[in-house]
Amino acid sequence: MAGCKVFRLKIEPPDLHHVNAAQGWLELGDFAEARVELEQIAKELDSHPEVLELRWQICAKEKKWEECVEVAQALIKAAPKRPMGWIHRSYALHEMKRSQEAFDGLEAAADMFPDIWLIPYNLACYACTLGRPVEAREWLAEAFGLGDEREIKSMALKDPDLEPLRTELGEI
Repeated sequence: MAGCKVFRLKIEPPDLHHVNAAQGWLELGDFAEARVELEQIAKELDSHPEVLELRWQICAKEKKWEECVEVAQALIKAAPKRPMGWIHRSYALHEMKRSQEAFDGLEAAADMFPDIWLIPYNLACYACTLGRPVEAREWLAEAFGLGDEREIKSMALKDPDLEPLRTELGEI
């Protein structure tokens, strides 16, 4: 229940300044400074979704996938109705070569977020990696139906996870 309480807290100065500074350092590629800024935020805001999102972004840039999974779990607990915690957790698991876990966790969230194209897109990537191209095609077609098909197709053509489908992408 603490996650719900924290979620309702508004980030105000000076903590807001540290969040903004961390975002700035992250955009500049200085992950160490971004972490320093996050460490200065009041401890009761450690589980705030915005803080957790930033922490995940930093960990991902540093390719600290185990820490990413932990942070994503905390994000899911603090804000289960936000899709990014679910997406981030599965992405990190996939990066750790735990694609079946990534698929299972994200597939469970697909019904909760039926309008988010990135979920079926990532499920297509995981299915393809797991050697299930028919399923991958179905998920990718769903992603096209939810988002900007041209943009998603362009992304898919460059995605190494979808390499086995590359020649077919024009037909999906």
